[in-house]
This record gives sequence, structure tokens and C-alpha cells, in this order.
Amino acid sequence: MSDLLNITIGDLLDKTTAQNPEKEALIYTDERNLRLTYRQFQEKCNEVAKGLMALGVQKGEHIAIWATNYPEWLYVQFGSAKIGAVLVTVNTNYRTYELEYLLRQSDSTTLLMIEGFRDNNYVEIINELCPDLKNTEAGKTKSSLPLLKNIVFIGRNPDDKQAGMFSWNDLIEKGKSISDAALEERQKSLHYDEAINMQYTSGTTGFPKGVMLSHFNIVNNAKKVAEAQNWGENERLCFPVPLFHCFGCVMSSLACVVKGATMVPLETFNPGEVLKAVEKERCTVLYGVPTMFIAELDHAEFDQFDLSSLRTGIMAGSPCPIEVMKKVVEKMGVREITIAYGQTEFSPVITQTTPYDSLERRVSTVGKALPAVEVKIVDPATGEEVPKGVQGELCARGFGTMIGYYKNESATAEAIDEEKWLHTGDLAVMDEHGYCKITGRAKDMIIRGGENIYPREIEEFLYTNPKVKDVQVVGVPDPKYGEEVLACVILKNGEEATEEEIVQFCRGKISRYKIPRYICFVESYPMTASGKIQKFKLKEMYIKKLGLEEAAKIETA
Repeated sequence: MSDLLNITIGDLLDKTTAQNPEKEALIYTDERNLRLTYRQFQEKCNEVAKGLMALGVQKGEHIAIWATNYPEWLYVQFGSAKIGAVLVTVNTNYRTYELEYLLRQSDSTTLLMIEGFRDNNYVEIINELCPDLKNTEAGKTKSSLPLLKNIVFIGRNPDDKQAGMFSWNDLIEKGKSISDAALEERQKSLHYDEAINMQYTSGTTGFPKGVMLSHFNIVNNAKKVAEAQNWGENERLCFPVPLFHCFGCVMSSLACVVKGATMVPLETFNPGEVLKAVEKERCTVLYGVPTMFIAELDHAEFDQFDLSSLRTGIMAGSPCPIEVMKKVVEKMGVREITIAYGQTEFSPVITQTTPYDSLERRVSTVGKALPAVEVKIVDPATGEEVPKGVQGELCARGFGTMIGYYKNESATAEAIDEEKWLHTGDLAVMDEHGYCKITGRAKDMIIRGGENIYPREIEEFLYTNPKVKDVQVVGVPDPKYGEEVLACVILKNGEEATEEEIVQFCRGKISRYKIPRYICFVESYPMTASGKIQKFKLKEMYIKKLGLEEAAKIETA
């Protein structure tokens, strides 16, 4: 389609800046009180680009960022794109086991990181992975990760230091040795079809897979997502969603740069701070997963905030309860709110509703395929397309399809067929007008408050407990998070364990959101005649046993 952009992210930023140099690009309403125009934002990104070049980062090299929504995250996003370094985004909830796997599998040479998030101390974790870090010169990291050389510490102050790491100021100072001409030459050597972003999505095989996305993939997805909301020239987007997800770094920050809009991110989600930011900055667009909108609506002082500037936004990342959508329209006044559906492998959005759709459509479906995207529903068993109104697996094809999974050709071939259709693993029904409703998952993924959780990954981890003989993990309905994790554990003969003991075994080793909310000890599992475990029956049994029937009735799109 002719209106797709053949442009790299670095060139896009330069183009938008040239058109709107004095327009506000980035605003933080917290104690930072940061306000940058596009010209100032571009300067920050160029400084980071030069700093990374001075560290020796080459085109195509992988660098990882482990941080909440700090301003530096955004400078790194666009700065690394200017030099063709592939940005590997790290989930802020990751613990030792998960971080080590990601850094090793991604071949990352540089890690940029903050001190920590909530009770998760990143500095302690990286020192655990690199025991000699405190006695090592910055830039000469030694660890069990052979490729990791540089660690850059992003402190509250640019001079904040950690042993064995560069400070943020060190990075910027080093960059002064790189000329504008050298940066320009590097930027000109890049092509929009090259990989520039890598995000890890858990796999049914139990280990996360690195989804490789190109400039072309994510620039155009950002563009189409903004256009589906009918963005004008002066939109101001408040986004409390994390930048390590596509929701943050594609649909939010990149969409703003595509359209010359103003970014109003929150470092971490806090419902009161979201409402404050919307009021103070007269935001016109608001993003969130359903649990975020629920928390904002339930805020004790909700009625005292002036949200009249809001017009549109996106609710996504998790099935959207119909009643919540209606309240966002009626109480928050976001009359043109849209729902988006997709997955990281498609950069991410596949279908989206628009402000022109009826409220009924916007609350009961996930919309139609984005322009220049094809969607079909197939029989999971035969691969044949099914008639309208018949449930099947949703497949998508178009500009958003990932390059592939990093160093995993077999998984890529499984996900993308010979005709370039991406098989989502999600079950859906399409009506005669092309509107889709997600009805379930062919794979047994759990979506808890916008976080994708793959049971196999938790099962693999729980198998490392010496008392556990077998474990099956399923999702059960939850009124707040959409779904919660249930682990059905069979203990080894003669062993005894408590629920709390299993939870303690998980703490600090896997992300908090993956730790089972419910643990049930069982003697056996429901099986088919051929010996396959019937997870859907486990789910049905425990919805009754745990008294979750009401939560199971909540309607979603």
C-alpha cells in the first residue's frame, strides 16, 4: 500500500524534528518536571547514539535495556536506532534466571539498567551474574555471559555510579569524541528492512523467544495504530504502559514520533498520577490495559479530576471487559476509545476498532484488520479457511509480520507458514463485515493484567523443585486481572509441601506476576483415552472448587 513508510526510525525522528522543532516532544509530570521540544529530544537521542558508538557498538549489535519508563529509555530507543543497534527490551519484572537466559540467548553486548523496580534489585542481580563486577573496570565485564562487555547504569542523577559500570554521564562524555559526520554516515548506512528491535515473548516450549522486528515493521504499525484513532496534529498521549512492551515502545512512543505528537509517559503505573497528568497536560489520548482503566475509575478522587480534554485512546493487552469499556466512555469521557488486538510477532497490532464504529462494535469486538493487513480464520486442524461466524484460529499477513525468532528457525517456521501467514494461536470468530471477536486460545497462554504468561515456562521452573513430581499450570478467571495462575502439583512419593512453601520457592527466581496465585495438590489429572492431560477440564474443575463462577461470566471482546 502506497502510504506505508519506507524509512528508518532515526530518519523518521530527524524528519519530524525538522517539521516541528519547537513542538513539545516529551513531558514528565513527576518530580523531574522534564519538558523537551522535538529539537531538544533529538539532541538527547544523538548524544546517546554517539555514546554507544564510542563504546564500540556496531550496526546490527544487540544492546539490552532493563528499566522502567525513564526518559533515558526513550533516548536509548531512538539513539540506538540511529546507529542500527538492535534494542533488546527486558521485562522490568525479570529475576536472575530470566535475565541470564535473555542476555545469553540474545547475544547482547551492552546492558543499560536502572537500580531496580519495587523489591527487585537489579544491581544485586547483575552482581550475582557477574561476581567480579565490583573489581572490574567499566567496559571489561567478565561473567558467564561471554559477549556482555558494557554495563551502563542509569541513575536518578546522571553522575550516579555503580562499581564496574559506566555512569550515564560517562556514556554521554564518551560520545563527544564522535563527530556529527560519523553519526550521519552510520545512519545513512541503515536500511528500513533491517532488524532494530527485539522483544522476548514466552513460548509454548517453555523458554522465551526473541522476536526480531524491523524499522519498517514497527514504524508502520505505529502509524496505522495512530490513524485508527484518527490522530490529528496536536495529540498529547498519556501512557502508563511499560516501554519494554510493544504497547509502550511502538504504539506509544513511536506513534508519537510518526505523528509529531507529545509523549506524556509515566515512569510506573499509578492511577492517581495518570489522572493528574491527563488533567495537567490536557492529554487528548490515554492508553492502558483494562486493569489500569479499572484502577483509574475506582480512584477515590476520580470525580475531582478534569478529564474533558480526553478524546480517544486504546485499551488492549488483555481481554477488555465490556462494562469497563462503557464506563471509560461514559465516566471518563473517552468517547472515541478503541480496542486493539495483536501480538509481538506482528509488531504488534493486527485488528483495531475505530472511533467511527458503533459503541456496540467497540465493546464487543476487537475490530477489523488494520489497513494493508489481511486476516483470515482457519480450522486449526486442517488449515482451511472457515466460513464467517465459525470459530477458528486467527491468522494475519502484512507489513507487521516479524522477521522471525532470533536463532530459532524451527519456531519461526511453525509460526509463519509458506504463504507468509502468521498463525497467532488465538481462536476467533469473524462476522460478515470483517469484525473479529477473540473467543479463546488454541495455545494455553494466560493473560494476567496485560502480561502474557505461558504455562510451560512456569511448569519447567516448578519441575526444578526436588519435591515436585508433576505440575500442570492453567489460567483461571479473575475479576481484577482477567486471569490468574493456578498450579496443580503432584508431589513425589513420601513428600509433603504447603502452598506457601511452593510460593517461597518461586520468590526472587521468577517474576512476581508468574508466581501461581493458587496452588492445589492433586493425585492425578483428567486424561484423554490416549493419555493426554485435559487442561480445560482442570480449569473447569477449579473454577467450581475455588468459587470463581462469577469471574468466569465477565464478558470480554
